[in-house]
Amino acid sequence: MRPGLLEPDHTAVLTMEMQRGVVGDLSTMDSLVKAVVASGAIENTARLVGAARGAGVRVVHCTAEFRPDLAGTAINSPLIAVMARRPGHMVAGSPATEVVPEIGLAEADLVAPRMHGVSPFTGTSLDTMLRNLGVKTVVATGVSVNLAILGLCIEAVGLGYQVVLATDAVAGVPRDYAESVVENTLALVATCARVDEIIACWPTTGAPATKQFAT
Repeated sequence: MRPGLLEPDHTAVLTMEMQRGVVGDLSTMDSLVKAVVASGAIENTARLVGAARGAGVRVVHCTAEFRPDLAGTAINSPLIAVMARRPGHMVAGSPATEVVPEIGLAEADLVAPRMHGVSPFTGTSLDTMLRNLGVKTVVATGVSVNLAILGLCIEAVGLGYQVVLATDAVAGVPRDYAESVVENTLALVATCARVDEIIACWPTTGAPATKQFAT
């Protein structure tokens, strides 16, 4: 790991769609849930987020949500078309949009929701939010390597951020494909490291208690 890359004062951990309706108890995507369970992505992300909070590293939850009438959401991809055929799923303010309880929300955490597209930067406040926080390095966690994590890493590099990919805190389907994407594509734009390697770069001060509330 390059010295200074993960300094707490300029680093943010981004969780990508670690929501109950995506990877948790309210998900309808069985294959993705199985991949997340097999990889330990939720547990590993929870450990990483806990360490980040304790070290003063900002945590930002990149979430997906929709209006009940889908206003503002372009049905312009097969994935979003499938989501649109599930009335009420991932509606803003509903339990499905909540961050999974293993990770939860702390007082200092931020949430960057989106109502369209498949990645977190375009058309959202995420970039402005990070720049206002003085962030230079983002640590990517969550789902899925197939789309959102891939988009997050490429967009972040295009916007000038350094990216660290927490390889055991992401998942995709099928698993061997996701591993190939990490090795052959994401490794070209991000520094790949396991959660324990990332945590080792931060001071240990004891994470504050997590407060649960809906996104």
